[in-house]
Amino acid sequence: QVQLTESGGGLVQAEGSLTVSCVSSGRTFSSNAMGWFRQTPEKEREFVATIDWRGDNTRYGDSVKGRFTISRDNAKNTVYLQMNGLRPEDTANYYCAQRSIPIMSTRHDGYPYWGQGIQVTVSS
Repeated sequence: QVQLTESGGGLVQAEGSLTVSCVSSGRTFSSNAMGWFRQTPEKEREFVATIDWRGDNTRYGDSVKGRFTISRDNAKNTVYLQMNGLRPEDTANYYCAQRSIPIMSTRHDGYPYWGQGIQVTVSS
């Protein structure tokens, strides 16, 4: 069973930066793609970023492209989301997700394992 635990969320001012982390308990982390999604009460879950099993390839949602960076450290079973140039519209609950295969996906239904989510709030 895979357990994902996010950390690093909080309150930040607009144009500020924040990095959220996600640790996976599973042995399969280093062979599986990972992703970040976000959700607010008003919107459906939105794709943010994904990274393949080795970290060689990444993909981003249009709203965060150029501002957010996903990375991973397989030795630490950890995936990161560095967020720069934050905007109030980035305020959401951010979820880490793990695939069961090495290939990236932008679809939330492509991820069988999910963290509890962590709140990121950007003040104007």
